Amino acid sequence: MAHLFIRNLSFQSNDLGKEATLMLTFDAMDGLYEEFFPVVWKVCKFGKSGPYRAHATYTSQLAFSKPQVVDGNIIDAETCVKINVGEKTFLTEANEVYHFSPPLAGSSGVLQAVNNTGAIQDIAVGFMIKGDLMPQPALYFNEVGDGSNVTAQFTPVLRAYITSDYQETAIIRGAIDTPAIWSQNLAAISESTTWNLNRDAATGHYTIVQA
Repeated sequence: MAHLFIRNLSFQSNDLGKEATLMLTFDAMDGLYEEFFPVVWKVCKFGKSGPYRAHATYTSQLAFSKPQVVDGNIIDAETCVKINVGEKTFLTEANEVYHFSPPLAGSSGVLQAVNNTGAIQDIAVGFMIKGDLMPQPALYFNEVGDGSNVTAQFTPVLRAYITSDYQETAIIRGAIDTPAIWSQNLAAISESTTWNLNRDAATGHYTIVQA
């Protein structure tokens, strides 16, 4: 079993010069917007003047869930199962109750969930947060056919965008129309890091650099 890790991220600004909204999502994977869709993790607002700080905590314990979607947002999950890379689980349904089987050995390098419910289902991949019963969704697979499987090769590359177009847990259905200002593989950084959000007054461009 892979070693589990936690990442505590702090984003901060001081006298930014303009109010800004920072959006964090895991959207650096092949097959995006075709096979699956990223989900907004965090939305943080930073004021024009004075100090601001926002925190986010990631854990590498992954999980499949049966998401509950309302108006394009994943509001909760009906059930879930913790899963590790190289494992497989089966989603079944009986008497309108959904159940993920205990994970079994699967294909190397990926996580898999097989839909054995007899109907089309939505399935999400996310990560557990300490103290929460259900996982934080990161990727959303919709209309998974009966007998089909979700195969996810989840790499925790987190990207940051300056945009106010999204809210937390929203399913991002198409490419974000502004470039990412920051990208980090969370597996490759320290457990706790602090990042400064800056704005160039001349160009209006935003940057994030480690404090």
